[in-house]
Amino acid sequence: MVTNNLSLYAGKIVVDLLRDIVYFPVWWYSRGWLRVFIKLKDFIINKEKSLALWVWLKNIYKPMYGQYDWVGILISFLVRIVQIIVRSIFMLGWLVIALALMLVWIILPIFVIYQIVFQLAL
Repeated sequence: MVTNNLSLYAGKIVVDLLRDIVYFPVWWYSRGWLRVFIKLKDFIINKEKSLALWVWLKNIYKPMYGQYDWVGILISFLVRIVQIIVRSIFMLGWLVIALALMLVWIILPIFVIYQIVFQLAL
């Protein structure tokens, strides 16, 4: 009885393992990549919200603290320009990181297979 169960389940485990190995590249480049893309998109949206870049852009010509004299308007405009530039640099940095992670996701299996073949060739 024990040997029958062992052979039955061992066969199912081997078949399931082989199916998972064959299906892995399909999953990695379809559903897995889509999942990573959605998470990185949400990450970029959250970073934009935390930097409030669009808020600074929408209010670029509005004077800060309600000072409508020409000095208040000029200082507010210059401060907002500096804030927009600095926040845009940070946003560009987060975007580069997200794109690099997507590129790593695409290249990683190919690199791992190359390294395995290279090590087995020695």
